[in-house]
Amino acid sequence: MKFTVFQVSRKGGREKNEDRMGYCYTQDSGLFLLADGMGGHPDGEVAAQIALQAMSATFQSRAKPVVSDVAEFLSSALVSSHHHIIRYASEKGLIDNPRTTLVAVVLQEGYAHWVHCGDSRLYFIRDGVLLKRSRDHSYAEHPDLSGSLLEKVINRNILFTCLGSATKPLFDVFSPMRLQHRDKIFLCSDGLWDQLSEAEIVEQLTHFPVAQAVPELVERALRKGGDRSDNVTAMGIEWEAPDHDQVDVQQGVSTGGLSDGVFASTIQAGGLDGWVDDLDDEAIERSIAEINEAIRRGAAKRSKS
Repeated sequence: MKFTVFQVSRKGGREKNEDRMGYCYTQDSGLFLLADGMGGHPDGEVAAQIALQAMSATFQSRAKPVVSDVAEFLSSALVSSHHHIIRYASEKGLIDNPRTTLVAVVLQEGYAHWVHCGDSRLYFIRDGVLLKRSRDHSYAEHPDLSGSLLEKVINRNILFTCLGSATKPLFDVFSPMRLQHRDKIFLCSDGLWDQLSEAEIVEQLTHFPVAQAVPELVERALRKGGDRSDNVTAMGIEWEAPDHDQVDVQQGVSTGGLSDGVFASTIQAGGLDGWVDDLDDEAIERSIAEINEAIRRGAAKRSKS
């Protein structure tokens, strides 16, 4: 596989950043994740981190080196993440459960598969056209609500499902999309899409590489949100067809050099048994920097050979 990926997360005007993101991959399969811990509930950042770690751990156990049934994996791994959050709340004796949204995409064998729960979004862009966009699990985007009924809802953007809720989460698994050279997949929290129009997001990702488009979109959302800006987190992925030239050494990832059984991840390790009490933003950033540096060294070595 070859892909380019760039990710940014900013605290905005909040006291802490409850968003989490990361990716992991084997030689032939990649998993990309973004979670937004929900404010108004305790330990939102913990719920988001547990979701990432649980999904990543399940992926590592199933991708040998590809996931045999991606739709089943996405469904079962998401529900497993939900159960881990519930167990964390129980063992900590929390009165209210931590909660989080989640959007996850798997790239393998030339296809993109994804799942989402809540209002963290996925945009699938090809040649300047938005082919797919996840539908939020909110009253504003619920397909069964008529216009007259929607008018009675005070907060249209309120979510009716998430991970960590008292009831089993609702989620959507999308039919796989065949990937073409230069397709772009964009994951983001509501701190971004709530401030920027769909057209603005698509335009930026169409005309600029993800390493330039993603940080620019994040900065625009922060400026528009002002002093009360929400956490803003985004990840852009650009697919590189195998029959095209090598991706950029500084930004690209080529998994061809990975040996069988090797698993790489930017998601902070630590184990679900110990939960994530020892994980802070600085530790997660160090983990991301370390894996990105390893990717750059591997790419530089391949370019000289």
